[in-house]
Parts: sequence; C-alpha cells; structure tokens
Amino acid sequence: MKNTYFKKVAVACVATFAFIGLHNSTVEAITQYQFVNVDSMAEIGQAYGPIMYEMKQENKQSNDEKEFVLNKPDLMEDQNAKTEAAAPVISESQAAEPETVNPAPAVEEPAAAPAAPSVSISAEEKDLFARLVEAEAKGESYEGKVAVATVVLNRVDSPEFPNTVTEVINEVVGDAYAFSPVQNGEINKPASDEAIQAVEEALKRQDRLNDCIYFYNPDIATDSWIRTRETVKTIGNHVFAK
Repeated sequence: MKNTYFKKVAVACVATFAFIGLHNSTVEAITQYQFVNVDSMAEIGQAYGPIMYEMKQENKQSNDEKEFVLNKPDLMEDQNAKTEAAAPVISESQAAEPETVNPAPAVEEPAAAPAAPSVSISAEEKDLFARLVEAEAKGESYEGKVAVATVVLNRVDSPEFPNTVTEVINEVVGDAYAFSPVQNGEINKPASDEAIQAVEEALKRQDRLNDCIYFYNPDIATDSWIRTRETVKTIGNHVFAK
C-alpha cells in the first residue's frame, strides 16, 4: 500500500511538470529513463533527482536561448537579410526592359533622273530653234529668252498655227515671215550657250506663260493690231500676250 502511494505521487509530479509548459524535449528526456520502484520520499529523490536536474537544466537552457533571441533583434534582422540575399534580385530596369527590335534597313531611294523634255525635237530643229531665240531676244535676260522659246512651243500646241517648231518658225503671214529674224537673215547667226539652255528649259514645259502666243517690243512695234492683244506679262523689253 505504501509503495503504491509513493508511486502515484511520483507519477503525479511528473505529470504536473509536463502540464506547466515544459519543452517537448524535456518530456522526451523523461521517457528515456527507466521507471524505478521506490518506497519513500528519499528514494524518490534519489531515483528522480538526476532526472529533475537535467529537466531543469534543459528547460533553463531553452528559456535562455529564447530570451537571448528576443533580446537580440539584430540576429533576426541578420537572418532575414541572409534569406533575402539568397533570393535572386531583379531590378526595375530588368523587369521593364522592352524587347529590342532591330530596325528595318534603310532603303536608299534612287536618285531622281533629270526631267526629260516634254517636247521631242531633232538636233537640227533644236539648233534652228536656239538661233531664233538668240536673234529675237539678244540682249534680254535668260528669263526673257526662255519666254520667247515658250511662245514658239505654245504656237505648236495651238490649232491656229502649224504643228512643228520648224513650220512655226518659217511661217509666212501675208507677204512676210512671222518672225523678223527669218525675214532679215539674223536667224542664220549661231546661237549663244544661254539661248541653247533657254530652249532646253522651255522644252520641259514647266511654265507655259498662261499659253501666250505673241510677244512684241512696244518701242519698235509698227503693227497696231498686236497692241490689242491681252497682255499677260512683261519681261525686259518684251510684252507677252495671248
């Protein structure tokens, strides 16, 4: 009966320590020891004294470790920093970097070819044309020479005149040629480089002078009819009309 009593007391003590929050490792340590039959409190002390001492030491060590960690927040911050450092770091520039698109190679546009004359005439006819311009607009500006050549081409396009440059230049009106240089022979003189260039520009038909088909010098013109024509432009000593 006495032995049973002491056994119950010993078991109750062990259970009490387990419920007051001892660490799991402490309970495991208790279960590792062999149960000892005792008949007195002294025997209990002798049998379980080492066990209780080890339990207290382990519990004290566990509490000390917890208190040390709680009192050293730097350790937890270091541990968190190590965890973050182990993870790969992706910068905002890397995350938002767009895909590189190779631009299409530039295609060089072919050089524009010089404008071709809109009116095609033979070299012989072009020479006749330039000589007429030289004789009619000698002493006039380059613009004035281009304007005289333009009148000749406008006559070719007009239904009131012949259909070729040569026929327009050699046209006879009444008892005289339409152009006085043909009448007086000045057309037989060679053309200047400026007159030749003026013919080339007029053949491109960029400016048709509002389709003028007449020109005259008001200071020396003797035909009163020509003065009745609608004036479009005056260049130098010539009036251009239609």
